[in-house]
Amino acid sequence: MSAFVVGLTGGIGSGKSRVAELFVERGAALVDTDAIAHELTAPGGGAMPALRAEFGQAVVDARGGLDRAVMRQLVFAEPDRRRRLEGILHPLIRQLAEARCRAASAAYVILAVPLLVESGSYRERCNRILVVDCPEAVQIARVMARNGLSADEVRAIMAAQASRAQRLAAADDVLVNDGDLDTLAERVEQLHQKYLRLLAEIPKASC
Repeated sequence: MSAFVVGLTGGIGSGKSRVAELFVERGAALVDTDAIAHELTAPGGGAMPALRAEFGQAVVDARGGLDRAVMRQLVFAEPDRRRRLEGILHPLIRQLAEARCRAASAAYVILAVPLLVESGSYRERCNRILVVDCPEAVQIARVMARNGLSADEVRAIMAAQASRAQRLAAADDVLVNDGDLDTLAERVEQLHQKYLRLLAEIPKASC
């Protein structure tokens, strides 16, 4: 892994993607596990042979990638299928994420993991855990506006994730995203400077 890795997480609708973009604008490298998952399940993706073998041709779309709608129905109907899906995808995602963190040439890496707290396996790979936080009512409103879901549908998604309290308990740093973009940029800048200071202290601590 790179010398300094910041694990970035937060609940749905918290604004993780925008926060990641702001760190990249300041020179950080970004390794996004969601993006890696999409790569692995795209046509020709590294996970497709195993997914086809495990779940059959029905989960493969006309282009040769994962049919996400079909897979969602399968895992919703049978939790064991979710575990089998995760058993294929998660090791591949972790392997690629680690390789890309090691290869990064930036001062530090933002490792974006939406389910970082839930997975339990990324904590040891990170120097810091940064949680993007906002009130649950704000999360619900954002996702309803963005995805066209009902409030009950958003709450169901949130119920399947770690609670706000669990995320905050796991955090080394908390970034409050209350919707003010100028304030958000200022808060990211403060954390960026903090991570540069911590990075500069690493050689001294090892002497």
